[in-house]
Formats: sequence, C-alpha cells, structure tokens
Amino acid sequence: MRKIKKEEKMDPTKEFLGALDAIVKEKGIDKNQVLEAMELALASAYKKHTGKSNGKAKVNPVTGEIKVYSFMTVVEEVTNPETEISLADAKKINDKLEIGDTIDEEVTTEDFGRVAASTAKQVVIQKVREAERQVTLDTYKDKQDELLIGTVALEDTDNYYIDLGRSNGILPKKDIIPGETIEMGSTIKVYVTKIDNTGRNLVIKLSRCHYGFVKRLFELEIPEFSDGTLLMYGVARDPGVRSKVAVYTEKSNFEPIGACIGEKGSRIANIIKELHGEKIDVIKYDNDPKVFIENALAPAKNLTVLITNEKAREAIVVADDDNFSLAIGKKGMNARLASRLTKYKIDVKSMKEASEMGINIKGE
Repeated sequence: MRKIKKEEKMDPTKEFLGALDAIVKEKGIDKNQVLEAMELALASAYKKHTGKSNGKAKVNPVTGEIKVYSFMTVVEEVTNPETEISLADAKKINDKLEIGDTIDEEVTTEDFGRVAASTAKQVVIQKVREAERQVTLDTYKDKQDELLIGTVALEDTDNYYIDLGRSNGILPKKDIIPGETIEMGSTIKVYVTKIDNTGRNLVIKLSRCHYGFVKRLFELEIPEFSDGTLLMYGVARDPGVRSKVAVYTEKSNFEPIGACIGEKGSRIANIIKELHGEKIDVIKYDNDPKVFIENALAPAKNLTVLITNEKAREAIVVADDDNFSLAIGKKGMNARLASRLTKYKIDVKSMKEASEMGINIKGE
C-alpha cells in the first residue's frame, strides 16, 4: 500500500464537490442555493484577503471547478480606479463594451489561506441554514390549525419535542390531555396552535388539549366532513373530561349525529380512544337559538329556553327536578360548555326559582 506523504493533500475540487453533494443530499435543499452560497462565500473571502470589493466567483456544478475573478465596471467617468474603467479605455480592450458592462479577469485562488477558507466556510454554513429554514418554513407555513402526526423524540422538564419530519414541534406538558402518558418513540397526533418564524429558529407550537384538536379528529375520522355533507358549527371542550361538538347538514334525508357516531358507535369510539376516554356530546346545531341551547344542554331534557336579551345573547333555561342537575352538570360544567358552544350566557333555573321570578312556563 502506498503511503501518502504528509504534504500531499486531497484535490480541493473533488473535496468541494463531495461536500456539496453531501450537503444537498443530507439537507434536502436546492443545489443551486448551495452553489450561490459558495460563490458568495468565495467573493467574501476574496474581499477579506485582498481588501477589494470587486471580486466574484463561479462554481462549475458538474466538475466542482472554482474560478475567482476580479472585475472592472465600465463607466463614463471613473471615481474608483480599483473597480472602474472608463468607456474609452474599455473600448481599447473590446470595442463592443458599453457603460454598465464588466471586464472580468481570472485571479489565482492559491493565495486564499486558512483565514479566507474559514470565512468562506462560515458564509456557506449561514446560507445553508437560511436555505434549510426556508424549506422548513415552506413545509409548515400552512399547517397552523391543522392536525399532524409525529414521533415523540425528546423530553425535558416542561415540554415534549415531536419529530414532524423536517422539524421538531414543541408540545408543552400543560397542553397534553390530563392523565395521559406520553412514551418516547411513540407516534402521536398533535394540533398546531402556532407557527412562529420571527426568531432565529422556526418554532412549531403543538397541543392535544386545544378544542381544535377535537375538531380535526372528527374531520379525520368522518369522511362526510371532507365532501361537505357534514358541517361543523363549533366545539367546546374541557380537556380530558368532556367536549360538546355541534354539527349540521344542508342536505335533506341525512342524519348528522348518526354519521358522527357511526355503525355501532365505531367512529365516535375511535375519537374517544384518541382522547383517552374524554366524553363527547354530539349536538345538532339549529338556527333557532332556543332549540340550539336546548340541544347543547344534553343530556338534560324537557327544558324551557327563554331568550332574555337577544343583543347581549343572554338566556334563561328552566329545568324540572329530574333534569336540573343534568343541565348544570358537575361543578357547572355542562352549562358552561353549552354556553361556550352556543355563545349565549345561560342561566339555568329550577321550576321553583322560575315561579318565584314570575316566569309562567305554561304560558311560554
């Protein structure tokens, strides 16, 4: 085996081309962007090395050959003799030259030492990072308020980091479903609450307790949402406990709640499983606020709804003894979720309270 002498070095052209191909393959970015970065880096190194700003570089994308040029710009009147040449002098070199044209002269790159090479490397790294960032941004810029599937990659005190492919998303521990266990390496569905590209790095904020997570799960599990047969009015949620989902259809002879439940409850069961047992009330939306409020207070029945202030969106709901506690719910949750869903302030009263207020239910 031939020993390589210490002074022997790898062909820099081949070294550069190999590095270029590795960057393109590893980062999945446009080769032309990397070439541009390389050329800017070499021009920057030339300026640093010579103190002149009239340098430019060209990189052959096939062979990897690098050529550096100094150029003079053809002008009417020379103000900087280092970078400009008069039109009259330029015509002596080539009578076809006009103002604004440049005269390029190749310069040797052998004088580019370690400092110049390091400068070029730093500029290239920066340009590659910018290109990577743009690719990542292009991939995720339209993903806000969408459902994504990723892999749980890392964990710290406050967050889980979800591998989404080209980037990691941040799932704060306060935004997971109460009581659920997140395992490293597991596949997980997440809802994108925010895409922040204002800082140094792209930040993708995720949640599993946002009401939008339930909305997207319904759309994922129930195909009638995608073809417009089913429509969703809204979602109100207490994560890990209960969600109310209001749906409707504009098509006759179609049952929206049945479509959400599925045969033998199969569709809703899949959603509940993803939500780790969270209860779901599928509510039929109605244009009549009285009907909608009554529907939203399920599982309570036999309710009387009075719109007391339409402009302020306030309502009183009277429930009999059998349905009063159901209408309010544990710690007021059922009424609270119904209020969020309908966007009405709901005040639930018993029959006795209604009578004391002078509300005549029979006459309503």
